[in-house]
Amino acid sequence: MDIAIRRAEPADHDILGEITAQAYLHDGLLKFGEADEYLDELRDVAKRAAAAEVLVAVEHDRVLGGVTFVPGPGPMADIAGPGEAEIRMLAVDRAARGRGAGEALVRACVDRARAVPGCVRVVLSTQRTMRTAHRIYERLGFVRTPERDWNPLPHLDDITLLTYALTL
Repeated sequence: MDIAIRRAEPADHDILGEITAQAYLHDGLLKFGEADEYLDELRDVAKRAAAAEVLVAVEHDRVLGGVTFVPGPGPMADIAGPGEAEIRMLAVDRAARGRGAGEALVRACVDRARAVPGCVRVVLSTQRTMRTAHRIYERLGFVRTPERDWNPLPHLDDITLLTYALTL
């Protein structure tokens, strides 16, 4: 398989938004399913692309998945502090899983982080059930940082996100 990673173009936004939304829905990652307000965020690739770098994995011009690379603290960062880049919203189309697209996207983010002046670490948040993603992160050298685990919805105490970091 010949997977290429490139910056998302406006023509990719709708398909990547739907791939991301469907991945989160079908993997049971949204507390409120189809009614979850986070679905709008997942689908709004244009908003992410305006504040960060959105990358897509493509095969023969078919978008397989994508990720948001946040080069440092800012509007798209959940946990990145000074000297840290962040990976967000990694998703691969269910039909394309297991072929290396997810790992290629994470590797591309790490490469981009290495090119950011002063960046010493890449961080990310993940859900407990995202075990396939955890294996990718760990294979690439990310380590769990439980002291940084956090809850995006503090009024719901069962949504703690796990965190990982890779020191560059």
